[in-house]
Amino acid sequence: MPRKLKNSELNRKTEAEFKASSKTPLILILDNIRSLNNIGSVFRTADAFLIQKIYLCGITATPPHKDIQKTALGATETVDWFYQEDTLELIQSLKLQGVDVLSIEQAENSIHLNTFKPESNRTYAFVFGNEVKGVQQAVVDASDEVLEIPQLGTKHSLNISVTAGICVWDFMSKTQFK
Repeated sequence: MPRKLKNSELNRKTEAEFKASSKTPLILILDNIRSLNNIGSVFRTADAFLIQKIYLCGITATPPHKDIQKTALGATETVDWFYQEDTLELIQSLKLQGVDVLSIEQAENSIHLNTFKPESNRTYAFVFGNEVKGVQQAVVDASDEVLEIPQLGTKHSLNISVTAGICVWDFMSKTQFK
């Protein structure tokens, strides 16, 4: 039976080691996220997988905030983040820099996440939308592609932090852990 590792055995990076590490070529964009706990959870996921940076847009709250910190567990200190009020302006700027922008949304002509094949040596940005309204239609329209997580049940709705975790893990499994 495998022995559970102690925290001291996890070989965690220090904050300085994290900052100096080569980052995964993935940017996360939070488009009008209401829940501070969801924001914190995305930070924690971004830390776990050395994500390049997070953009907080629109009504998305920014650190420091106790409810973000509660779920981020310090990841707001390691992961680079920036506030940009207008999501559409941000993605237009990123596209000019050669970043492939993909909205995570249920939409016509979307690509199922399991069939998405990221190209090596490219930087991607995933846009995650509001808990009720999703990604703004104008942002979907301006995106290079739309990715959709195939779902089989009755709800066809996942929490944004769960969605981010699934999408980041999928990206990592196809680029870093292949």
